[in-house]
Amino acid sequence: MYKLLGSLKSYLKWQDIQTDNAVFRLHNSFTTVLLLTCSLIITATQYVGQPISCIVNGVPPHVVNTFCWIHSTFTMPDAFRRQVGREVAHPGVANDFGDEDAKKYYTYYQWVCFVLFFQAMACYTPKFLWNKFEGGLMRMIVMGLNITICTLEEKEAKRDALLDYLIKHVKRHKLYAIRYWACEFLCCINIIVQMYLMNRFFDGEFLSYGTNIMKLSDVPQEQRVDPMVYVFPRVTKCTFHKYGPSGSLQKHDSLCILPLNIVNEKTYVFIWFWFWILLVLLIGLIVFRGCIIFMPKFRPRLLNASNRMIPMEICRSLSRQLDIGDWWLIYMLGRNLDPVIYKDVMSEFAKQVEPSKHDRAK
Repeated sequence: MYKLLGSLKSYLKWQDIQTDNAVFRLHNSFTTVLLLTCSLIITATQYVGQPISCIVNGVPPHVVNTFCWIHSTFTMPDAFRRQVGREVAHPGVANDFGDEDAKKYYTYYQWVCFVLFFQAMACYTPKFLWNKFEGGLMRMIVMGLNITICTLEEKEAKRDALLDYLIKHVKRHKLYAIRYWACEFLCCINIIVQMYLMNRFFDGEFLSYGTNIMKLSDVPQEQRVDPMVYVFPRVTKCTFHKYGPSGSLQKHDSLCILPLNIVNEKTYVFIWFWFWILLVLLIGLIVFRGCIIFMPKFRPRLLNASNRMIPMEICRSLSRQLDIGDWWLIYMLGRNLDPVIYKDVMSEFAKQVEPSKHDRAK
C-alpha cells in the first residue's frame, strides 16, 4: 500500500515548464491523486480487511456475510428519527420489517472504490488532452531560457531564435489558446457532471451531504440525527432465506456491521467540500478567461502584471497588434522565461510587429 501511494507523487511533481494554470493543475493533478488515494485506501479496507460482519443464529457467519455483502443490506428510514436504546437498537434498525416499501436498500458501498477510480480518470482527461494538443511547443521555444546558467553567446543565440519564431508565426496560435481554454472549460463541466452523478449514485443525498453535517452543530444533542449514518449506515439489517431439514423455508434476520462505511463517510465529507471549492475556483477561472477574451483593454494590464520590467506602452502595443492566440502565447512565455530575457524579447518583438509610419499612413 505504501508503495502504491508513493507512486502517485509523480503526478504532483513541480513542472519546470508551465503550460497551464494553477487551478487547472488542482483539478487535473491534485484531485486525481486525491481520488486515486481514496480508491486505494477503500479497496484495501474492502478486500484486505473485513467490510461486513453479520450476527445470525443457525447459519455459518461467513455464508451470511458473503450473501449480505453481495445482495445488499437495508435500513428503515423512519427508524433514524427514533430514540436509540429505547425505540430502536441502532439508527435505522427497527423490527417492523413487514413493510417492504419502507425499507431503504444500500448497494452503492460495494462500488465506491471503482467509482472513485473512474472519477480520477475523468479528472485526468483534460490534462491528457491538453498535453496532446500542446505537443511540447512551450518547451521547444523556451529552449532552456528559464535557467540563466548558460554562456552569453548561447543565451543571445537562443533569444534570437525565440524572437525569430515569434515573428514568423504571428497569427498562428489562436487554435493553441482555444484548445487550452476548452480544456479548462471541460474541467468545470467534469466537476458539475460528477457532482450530479454522485448525487444520483447516493440516491439524492450527496449535494446536501456537507450542509447537513454543518447544520448538525446547531441541533440539540438529543435531537441530532447524524447525516453520515443515513448515507453510510454503520449497522444494517439483512434477510437470509434457506430450506430447513423438513424442506420448509426458513427466514433469518441478521444484524450487519459495516466498518467500511466509517472510511466511506469520511472520504465523501472531504470530497464534498473539495469539489465545491474546486467548482467555485473553476467558475471564477472561466469568468476571468471571459474577461481576457471579450475585454481587450484588460490584456495590457495582465501582461504588465506578469513582468513589471516591461513598460506599459510595450504591453499596449503588443496587445493591440497581436491576436488573442499570439497574446496568450507571450503571456505564458512570461511564466517560463527569465524576467530579463523576457523583457528584452518583448521589447524587440513589439518593434517588429508595430507597423511603420509609412504603413500607418497607408
